[in-house]
Order: sequence, then structure tokens, then C-alpha cells
Amino acid sequence: MAIVFGEVLVEDGTDASKLGGAPFNLARHLAAFMAPPLLITRIGDDRNGSAVRAEFERFVMPETGLQVDTMEETGRVAVERTAARMGSSPRSVFLPRQAYDFIDPETAAVAVATTLTGMAPDIVYFGTLAQRGERSRQALAAVLAAAPQAKRFLDLNLFQGQADEAIVGAALQAADIVKVNEEELQALFNWYFQITPDDTPMSTEEVHAACRALIDRFSLDALIVTLGHRGSVYFGSDGSLVANRDNPVPPYVIDTVGAGDAFSAIFLLGRARGWPLALTLARANEFAGAICAVTGAVPQDMGFYDKWARRWGLGGVSAA
Repeated sequence: MAIVFGEVLVEDGTDASKLGGAPFNLARHLAAFMAPPLLITRIGDDRNGSAVRAEFERFVMPETGLQVDTMEETGRVAVERTAARMGSSPRSVFLPRQAYDFIDPETAAVAVATTLTGMAPDIVYFGTLAQRGERSRQALAAVLAAAPQAKRFLDLNLFQGQADEAIVGAALQAADIVKVNEEELQALFNWYFQITPDDTPMSTEEVHAACRALIDRFSLDALIVTLGHRGSVYFGSDGSLVANRDNPVPPYVIDTVGAGDAFSAIFLLGRARGWPLALTLARANEFAGAICAVTGAVPQDMGFYDKWARRWGLGGVSAA
């Protein structure tokens, strides 16, 4: 079983049906493919929190990691869609002091111990948004300490004003595998190698060398760079490089919200099932592209997953 740590968000101004947040999106994808993770998060005792609970039930995810805060509200995000171009992601504005900023460390560690009794978790997934709060940073440290044998997968997900270089640097130090998109990779190049977008464009060889320098600097097992419709590249600490450029573009793109979360979910699914790395990347790319052709980060129709399960030989999926 995977452990997923982080935020759950409700789009501000909606009817509480638009739930998201990278950890929550990833957890629901894994659960839809009959691999429900232990999701450790915190919600408010409010209407939005009830909607989150309903999704836990619908996707048959264990609730042992679900904390309820009687003071702070369930995480909300204001989405500015008017500025978004067709096929692009709208701008998100994250509200301060949300329940996911106060995930309790002791409760989180107990959830890991009780849920995974007799099992060794394969991986711990985390991002940076939930780490903006000191309490939740402590909770993540407690989770990592409670699962010392698990690999640590960091999905960077940089949002403006939500994580500084100190938080990002600590997250990179804690990680074994890191996934970034091109913008996030550029931010890392800027912070750690003083390479800015205004500099002379780097050659492919220079980009690869800088990626390997990041691996060395933070003692990573691997760095994964997603390139949108151009696929993805996996850099291994052993010097390996696996590129997948076969990323079919869907016939139409509604938006790119959740594409990165979908990629991460299938990468973790493939890793758990022992798929070859090249095949895992190909499937993750294709599934992420398909998410761009549906409304929202996660399909509401569970039948969406059926064709992928059949194609990948996974058998039936949840029909909730």
C-alpha cells in the first residue's frame, strides 16, 4: 500500500463537488485502479469536509488517515478561469489557514502504524503545498519516520508564494524520486545553479548534465521531467536515461488541470505492479493526456477507468 500525504481542496464558490489537490487526485486514481492508498490529510467539520468523506467512501479509501479539524475549514482554492487560455490551466489562489495546514503529527504516525500493521509500505508520496504550515511539515516528518523503508516520491507542484527555497530544499533532501515539469525544473536550475530563463538557451546535453547535477546534489534515485504533449524523461542515479516521446495528444483539450497528478498516479501504479520503466512512462504519458480531455482533474464517471484497466490487463475496476 502507498502512503499519500497532503492537501484536499475544494474549488471556492462551487457546490462542493469540485474536489482536488494533487495528493487527493492521485489517491483517487490509485483507488479507481483497485490500489487505494492511505491518504493522510486534514479537513474541516463542515459541508466541504462531508463532500471529502463521501469521496473516500465512493473510492473505497481507508479513513484512518483522515483527520477532522474543529477550528479550521476544509481547504479551499479560488480559481481564476477568465485569464486562462483554451487548453491551459487556470490560475489558482490558495487561501491561508486551512485545515490541511494543521495535520497532526502524532495522529498521522498512528495512522501509518495501525493501517499498515504487518505490511511494509512501498512508497510515500508528498508535495510542497501542505508543507507551507509548520504543523503539517512536522506531520510529514512523522510519517516519513514511521515508514523508514519506503521510498519517497516528491511531486514538486510549485505554486507561487506557497513554498520558499528552504521548504523546497528540505523536501528534495527528504526525497528519493522527484517529479517536476519544465517550469519547476527551471526554478530548480535558477535556485541551485543560477541558470535563469534570460540566459543563453541550454543545449540538450547541458540540460541533461544539470539534471544529473540535481540528482547528485540531493542524493536522488531518480528525477522525472514531464514535458506535456512531448512526453517525459527519466534520469536515474546510475546514469540511465529513459525518454518517452510517444504521447498521443487527445482530439481536444479542455484543460490541463490534473494531468501531472494522473502521470504520477500511473507511474506509482506501474512501479508497484512491476511494469518495465519504459512501459510505465508510456502509460503514464497516455493517461495524463486523456485527463486533459475531461472536465476536472479526476473523471466523475468511474467507467472512464474501465478501458485503461482492460488495456493494461488489470481486470475490473471499482464500479462505485
